[in-house]
Amino acid sequence: MDVTVESTGTLERRMRVELPLAPIEQQVDSRLKTVGRTAKIKGFRPGKVPAKVVRKRYGQQVREEVLSEVLQKSYTAAVTQEKLNPAGGPKIETEKDNGETFAFTAVFEIMPVIVLKDLETIKIEKPVVTIDESDIDDMMLNLRRQKASWEEVERKSADGDRVVIDFAGKLKGEAFPGGEGKDYPVVLGAGQMLPDFEKGLTGVKAGEDKTFKVKFPKDYHAEDMAGKKVDFDIKVHRVEAELLPELNDEFAESFSVTEGGLEQFRKDVRENMEREAEQKTTADIREQVMTGLLESNPLDIPETLKHQEMHALQNEAMQRMGVEDAELAPPIDNFKEGAEKRVALGLLLRQVIVDKEITVNEEMIRTRVEELCAGYENSEDMINMYMSNPQVMQQVEPMVIEQQAINWIIENGKTKDKKVPFKEFMNAPAS
Repeated sequence: MDVTVESTGTLERRMRVELPLAPIEQQVDSRLKTVGRTAKIKGFRPGKVPAKVVRKRYGQQVREEVLSEVLQKSYTAAVTQEKLNPAGGPKIETEKDNGETFAFTAVFEIMPVIVLKDLETIKIEKPVVTIDESDIDDMMLNLRRQKASWEEVERKSADGDRVVIDFAGKLKGEAFPGGEGKDYPVVLGAGQMLPDFEKGLTGVKAGEDKTFKVKFPKDYHAEDMAGKKVDFDIKVHRVEAELLPELNDEFAESFSVTEGGLEQFRKDVRENMEREAEQKTTADIREQVMTGLLESNPLDIPETLKHQEMHALQNEAMQRMGVEDAELAPPIDNFKEGAEKRVALGLLLRQVIVDKEITVNEEMIRTRVEELCAGYENSEDMINMYMSNPQVMQQVEPMVIEQQAINWIIENGKTKDKKVPFKEFMNAPAS
């Protein structure tokens, strides 16, 4: 077998493989003899079909089968011989038969050779979230608002009130899709409507008719409305004031706290806030690690893997949106940047695992499974079932060992604590 390899790009390789034809023809002859022993051809008894007839009937088919097998085996042997690590399947072209050799060309991408650097210099700022009594007070207020009722008032509307209206918008004198509503409730200050719209509803009374202008922001999600000025006619049906429930044991019971009353409920609220902060802290640190890993180890990724990931992200988006028709799927190019990042990070973390000889931690696997089963009533039975299911373990183990790689970087990188108030931390935009 004669093999030559040419680099046609950073990761693309063009490999030509040439084999002597004689051994292949011998395989074809041997295969035809085997076929001839069982071939059923009209006019001949089984096993008595002349070789020429067998070749005429089955020769082309058998030769194609043999060549396909030879091609697959020789391709595998060639990449092994040349110590290549293909990132995906090859594009293969066979050359014209010259009577002496069988030759083909395979074009494929190889996996990048990764030499990790500067892992110990990755900077990580670990949020240490402080929860004050005022934070709990604010959370209790939010919970009271979830149970709030509304009482109609005979006064002008103010911030925090709910105004129930009919509205009709016109752009250059013409109605537009989504520009009308009947008996529509708007809570002033909640940010559910554009600022100009809420401003126009401030200071109105029941029975009032009013017209005002609303300017849509330049980055408005509907492009045909972005930056446009719209006239809205509104009719006010009611102005309602918010009535909050009292903070007492009965209020605690409405959130299924049956023992310990309001004091216990307040403790439960703090614990829940701590859990939320811990989850966000974990996600925040993980993002910092990922960003640092990419910045210190820029990487060329195979186009094959990128396109596979783009389609995977597109499918995930379709499932979230409940879209089944491929023609209604979000454009594939929308997922290019995310796919590039995910592939690069996957390759880099895999290299961390190899270089640092990280093996899967059984305790972390069980902890992860316990987290997955926490919502079940019979959680212990579910945990045991998951732990004994090889298919589930094939999904859980990669997640756990990837987290171990991230933990290694956290432990060995330049990590420092930073105190941050709960409200500031939880309201910070995702990076």
